[in-house]
Amino acid sequence: MPKLIKDGKLVEDDWQGQLLSLEELNAGEIADGPVGVVLEPDQPPSAIDGDLARLDLVAINFPVFTDGRGFSYARQLREWGYMGEIRATGNFIRDQLHYLRRCGFNAFEFAEESDLEASLASLQDFTEAYQASVDQEDPLFRRR
Repeated sequence: MPKLIKDGKLVEDDWQGQLLSLEELNAGEIADGPVGVVLEPDQPPSAIDGDLARLDLVAINFPVFTDGRGFSYARQLREWGYMGEIRATGNFIRDQLHYLRRCGFNAFEFAEESDLEASLASLQDFTEAYQASVDQEDPLFRRR
């Protein structure tokens, strides 16, 4: 079973639900049980706004690590109150994990699983953030 980082731990990917493309979700191809959707970079969260209540997982694909739209997508979902799993998939890099988590991602499925332990450890690279974000509403100067 493939492994991923979820909620700060290295775990097996035990997703047993139906993971749909946006097109499949919009076509109503939903079975009973947990439902997830994969968003591509050109598919903003507004495309699933009406479906958030029934989605257990939103996976956001990063076809290349230089495409930062997924950061904004996760932030939007958390600001709208989405509490389910937001999973980064594809070609993001370990150096981005801290920032992905600050934007609202809580799961990370790497394209290559070879260095998951080091990637997990990198989530502890920074202990404080100056800016406000979805994981900390107040900037550092207001927390002092």
